[in-house]
Amino acid sequence: MTKARKKNSSKKNRNKKKKKSFLFVLLFKWIFILSIWAAIILSGVVLWFAKDLPDITKSATFNKQSSIIILASGGEEIARYGEIKGKIINVKDLPPYLPQAVLAIEDRRFYSHHGIDPLGIARAMITNIYKGKFTQGGSTITQQLAKNLFLTHERKITRKIKEAILAIWLEKELTKDEILSAYMNRVYLGSGTYGFEAASQLYFGKSAKDVTLREAAVLAGLLKAPSRYSPHNNPKLAKKRSDIVLSAMVDARYITKTEKDNLGFELSLPNKKTSNSQAARYFADWVISGLDEVIGTPDMDIIVETTLDYNLNNKAQNILVSSINSTDEMQFVSQGGILVMRPDGAIISMIGGYNYAKSQFNRVTQAKRPPGSAFKPIIYLTALEQGWHKQDKILDAPINEGNYRPKNFGNKYYGKVDLETAMAKSMNTATVRLAKNIGIGNIIKTARKVGIISKLNRDLSLALGSSGVSMLEMGIAYSTFANGGFRVYPYGIKRIKTQNGRILYTHKDPKSYMSVISRDNAKELSIMLQSVVNNGTGKNANQPYPVYGKTGTSQDNRDAWFAGYTNKIVAIIWLGNDDNSPMRKITGGGLPAKIFKKVINSDDNNQKPMIFKTNTNSKNNRGFSDLIGRILKGGNSAQNQNKQKNDYSNLND
Repeated sequence: MTKARKKNSSKKNRNKKKKKSFLFVLLFKWIFILSIWAAIILSGVVLWFAKDLPDITKSATFNKQSSIIILASGGEEIARYGEIKGKIINVKDLPPYLPQAVLAIEDRRFYSHHGIDPLGIARAMITNIYKGKFTQGGSTITQQLAKNLFLTHERKITRKIKEAILAIWLEKELTKDEILSAYMNRVYLGSGTYGFEAASQLYFGKSAKDVTLREAAVLAGLLKAPSRYSPHNNPKLAKKRSDIVLSAMVDARYITKTEKDNLGFELSLPNKKTSNSQAARYFADWVISGLDEVIGTPDMDIIVETTLDYNLNNKAQNILVSSINSTDEMQFVSQGGILVMRPDGAIISMIGGYNYAKSQFNRVTQAKRPPGSAFKPIIYLTALEQGWHKQDKILDAPINEGNYRPKNFGNKYYGKVDLETAMAKSMNTATVRLAKNIGIGNIIKTARKVGIISKLNRDLSLALGSSGVSMLEMGIAYSTFANGGFRVYPYGIKRIKTQNGRILYTHKDPKSYMSVISRDNAKELSIMLQSVVNNGTGKNANQPYPVYGKTGTSQDNRDAWFAGYTNKIVAIIWLGNDDNSPMRKITGGGLPAKIFKKVINSDDNNQKPMIFKTNTNSKNNRGFSDLIGRILKGGNSAQNQNKQKNDYSNLND
């Protein structure tokens, strides 16, 4: 019995062993078969995508967009556009800790893998699974270079496959140092810079060959998120990120913990941008928008030297912001603009809004708002051109005939007054009577001569500034008043050159200027505008020296203007709201006049009086309008096209 049981037990054991052996063979067989199929499929995939390799490598995006650097008149950098790329660097010429910082934070096994790092991919997958979200990628530096050179940044599995194939191909074609050098010359590091040399010059004002260990860690830290960790945008985050890079370098045994600890906590930023750097962006954007009119589309890196007075522009921005901030919240003013020009058309300050970061819409060049009584000088100039004089009389009294019956502010009327007084007190009914006498068509012709190109209402409401115009148009008109009646073209570019110094364009002042209105009439108009400041609605702009200007307020206080000039500069001020909602107790003779006074006092006497020579040659006025239209580079915006149904007839200011 016992022998039989042992025999059966032995037989069962042999059967189990045979079964296990069979299952093992079967499993090995299927693994082998699946491996073969996997190899076939993988080979097929590789061959399928590899067939495009020649075309992909031919279309490598080695070229970059042209970079444009905008400089103020004093040489201060105010904006950068496009890609800024420094000189080509080789890792052998750099301090060893700079490439080491890159390797420590991006690809520690760079010198040991062949383009793809399976351990790095596995580590990234485990980390992502553990954190429950995608926080790490497994791409090597070679893969990143392949992507930057040959592929788009779309997140698709097909792109990752091509990226891996190209990485292996790059590893065969280039040495490790060549790959790392190419990567460090091409990678994006924020603020339009590509490559470590350009970034080092931007952030630290020195070559990448001269950076310190801390600066190397800051630059390497930008690879994760250039804008977020920019030392210009957020120095605290940049410092924190650089500490992570330094810890990674310690962990990778590139530096010791003692070396890291001895670096200290301060981050030196000699090239840190000031908070006023945004103040000039309205002007810089305007310059860029008209660049093709000067040199066409640039296909090289260029530097644009402009007319902007950096200090004056910063002061103007601060004046506008502080003035709006100081108003009572019930006065409902949220926006404004400031334009300062030379009488020859050179723009030295352009503040297109309260805050560029929140709104890039330029209220100086793009918005068209009713100027109210600030348009009246064109009416009086037309009368002077027709033979009237400032001492001639006009009736200021209620208008009781016709469909258009404007009123004076407070229903106050002065009877028969001379033109100078009518202008100084900004009398509405007197101005409308004058406009009716001299003709709306003639007023529009005068407006076109002095630079107003916007569509103008062909009715008596035009006399009180009912038609929307831009601040730049008003600046051109008042520049013509200021310079004695000569046509000017607004400009902001003085010179354009390549980065190696070759001159592409230089602005040349004309040998003479075309006179579009009589010098005597321009002088008489200036006397009338001086009376506005000395004795009329513009008293808040008064100075110990001669100031000429005109206040303007549209219906329901939707717009408040002060436009004026000295013997050196012209300044246009506007306050309002983008949604065209009314302000409260804000008139042109109030806050805008006060802003004007502060702005012209901020000039620091940098500007000199100008002497204009006469050119009697006639020019086509249509060509002038076309050119001004191109210079304006804009027009109505949806936020500024709310149709005005009012007649602007009940305000004197």
